Amino acid sequence: MSPKLYAELASWWPLLSPPSEYVDEAAHYRSILLSAGDAPARTLLELGSGGGSVAAHLKSHFTQTLVDLSPAMLDVSRRLNPECEHLQGDMRSVRLGRLFDRVFVHDAVMYLTTEQDLQQALETCYAHCRPGGAVLLVPDCVRETFAPATQHGGHDADGRGLRYLEWSVDPDPGDTAYTVDFVYLLRERDGSIRVEHDRHLYGLFARDDWLRLMRAAGLQPHVVPDSAWGMMFLGIRPR
Repeated sequence: MSPKLYAELASWWPLLSPPSEYVDEAAHYRSILLSAGDAPARTLLELGSGGGSVAAHLKSHFTQTLVDLSPAMLDVSRRLNPECEHLQGDMRSVRLGRLFDRVFVHDAVMYLTTEQDLQQALETCYAHCRPGGAVLLVPDCVRETFAPATQHGGHDADGRGLRYLEWSVDPDPGDTAYTVDFVYLLRERDGSIRVEHDRHLYGLFARDDWLRLMRAAGLQPHVVPDSAWGMMFLGIRPR
């Protein structure tokens, strides 16, 4: 079942994770995308683009095509990024029949919870990356860096407000998934408040599993040195 955040609660996304939270992070991704692979680096395909908060910072540097599984999240992104092409599709199976200079998968990659899911998504990346181009994959964590955690935040805008609590736990360290529970406190324009619980299931794979599956998909894998945004993976499609 799709998380509520990407369906009936999608309109609240800008109050949970607005573009203002991604200024430095997006600049870091932009630097990697521009320097990885060979030139040119003009076209960018983002798989699992969500509400478009990262795309908002990349669209002035690339001609972007944004693909997401959720129609509701695509609607959010279209309002923020009308300059970008938006298409509905599953990163495991979508085929656009086009090649891009760069392919980018941000934290939506976390919803791939089996090796088969991840392998299919990596094959999609390969299928859309031109020879000599690059693929940047940005999981929230890998098996070696996962730790149970809680986070909180939220914003106000246009008379509405959202606050959230996020709780990550791994109930079964022997599998390839962990759970993230969100509780949203939502304030409507009339001042009324309601509470929503939303459970997300995230994938969790070891560093060497990522590298092995990238090779199997045809990509030359590299680990991007750890930064403030964690471990990332760079794949080059051979010429």
